[in-house]
Amino acid sequence: MAIRALIDYPSDILSRPCMPVSVFDGALSELARDLADTLDAAQAAGLAGPHIGALVRIVVLRPEPGQPASVYVNPEIAWASPERVSGIEGSVSMPGIRETVERAAAVRVRFATLDGASREEEAEGFRAACLQHEIDQLDGLFWIERLSRLRRDRARRRHAKAVKTGTPPAR
Repeated sequence: MAIRALIDYPSDILSRPCMPVSVFDGALSELARDLADTLDAAQAAGLAGPHIGALVRIVVLRPEPGQPASVYVNPEIAWASPERVSGIEGSVSMPGIRETVERAAAVRVRFATLDGASREEEAEGFRAACLQHEIDQLDGLFWIERLSRLRRDRARRRHAKAVKTGTPPAR
């Protein structure tokens, strides 16, 4: 178990699709523990493999502090509600940048557990948004790609300025 270094935007790792997990072993469990430790250290709600440089389809989610972390291996959205909701999102790979993103209000996700068992889970609200956000990351779609061109460019400029000056952007 270890806290891993986070990959910073605009690394190309964050825009590369991840490979499906085919071996369910101790190394996968260790990766899940590292993701959970890193998630806690970053005080994030969710973390996907690419955030720590692992280009495999694994997500660790803890949208409510104090609750146990959930691990999703090879997650995919099986169904998304037609109803849309907007919420504030950001990423540990682009700290301090937050924007409103529109997503499905509810989803059904198919995934495997760490031992390879198939599961499905329905989620709505914040948990649904977290799952969609992290599955996008596994598909190589960094969250700002869900923004309009104007808002995406603004987020990139704010991030670049923060990196250059060493100060977090205004929220």
